[in-house]
Amino acid sequence: MQQCLCSPATDRIIEALAAQLRGRGWRLATAESCTGGLVAACCTAFSGSSAWFTGAVVAYDNSIKEHVLRVEPSVLRAHGAVSGPCVEQMALGVRALLRTEAAVAISGVAGPTGGTPGKPVGTVWIAWSVGQDLTAQRFLFSGDRTAVRLAAVEATLAGLAERLASQAG
Repeated sequence: MQQCLCSPATDRIIEALAAQLRGRGWRLATAESCTGGLVAACCTAFSGSSAWFTGAVVAYDNSIKEHVLRVEPSVLRAHGAVSGPCVEQMALGVRALLRTEAAVAISGVAGPTGGTPGKPVGTVWIAWSVGQDLTAQRFLFSGDRTAVRLAAVEATLAGLAERLASQAG
């Protein structure tokens, strides 16, 4: 039976990362902008997720990124909210705020408006803070607003599962 609001593939990814997090005794937090809490919703669709999921901050407005997640105003001025430096600071901020061993952060342009030549609709930056590692990656997803958001959720969770697996052992 499908648990997540997103897709059966996302369910399988969540099952794998949940096992990895539980096996380490780690907990996850999310900081979400363009996905508006969808990553958290997918994670908490699973019974028992309280063993490995702590919480989320939906930081849609830049003031939340600054004041709650402690993203430096200079980062927002220099790079914008849809950038690697911003999502890295979001991930570190939510991880510190919620005291977890792992965190993900997402910010992007889901569309249909808001795109620019440098950051067209479908541009999404995702950061993963796992143990001592912090990485960010830019994606360009296609489709309508819903398709971009769902693709970002799956990429976020798949990237987390990959990073947890690469640190195993």
